[in-house]
Amino acid sequence: MPNLQYVLVMLAAGIGVPVLAALNAQLGQRLGSPAAACAVLFVVGFAVAAAVTLATGPGALRRLAAQPPYLFLGGTLVAFYILSVTYIAPAFGLGNAILCVLFGQILSAALIDHFGLFGAVPKPLGLQRAGGLAVMAAGLVLALRA
Repeated sequence: MPNLQYVLVMLAAGIGVPVLAALNAQLGQRLGSPAAACAVLFVVGFAVAAAVTLATGPGALRRLAAQPPYLFLGGTLVAFYILSVTYIAPAFGLGNAILCVLFGQILSAALIDHFGLFGAVPKPLGLQRAGGLAVMAAGLVLALRA
């Protein structure tokens, strides 16, 4: 079994994703602008991340300029996720939106692992894992049809 602390932290992070989506979608509706809600989320997130960085050792920021530019794509992907879920969840349903996001996460993670992309430890996509993805895809289709 993996380190229990890691499991618990990642479970908490997973629980937070739909909560984040629901809260930000509601903020977007109340503001009349999902984009403004996204901007507010990033300002708050930046403040929290900056505080943690300052508390845990801001020296790492000195190495920022030496990093390959493609590593900064993560910020764009986070913004895309937040904007899309903030716009779409109120019309599509939070559960439907998160189910699609979850399947996309599992699928891309499996491909990243299979090919060892972005420095990941290669873990080949065997028949059992591919079968699990197929079952998840079928579950997604059934859930969206309900």
